[in-house]
Amino acid sequence: MASNDFCTRDGALRLKERIEAYWRDRGYDVNIELCEAGFMPAMRSARTDVRSNMVNGMPRPANDRTENRRSA
Repeated sequence: MASNDFCTRDGALRLKERIEAYWRDRGYDVNIELCEAGFMPAMRSARTDVRSNMVNGMPRPANDRTENRRSA
């Protein structure tokens, strides 16, 4: 059974794949990155952050995605 701890490397990777698949099925290409944050004393463990190019949990509008491609 998979853990619901999305702060571990494996959990963050599963979450990344779920988010990408969800938006791909709806016609969006979102950029999700995993960032190793290292040991966090408050959590007493290492942490992996999930970061994206989305705004408030939604893919950017088509015109924003086009502008970002031109500047990259």
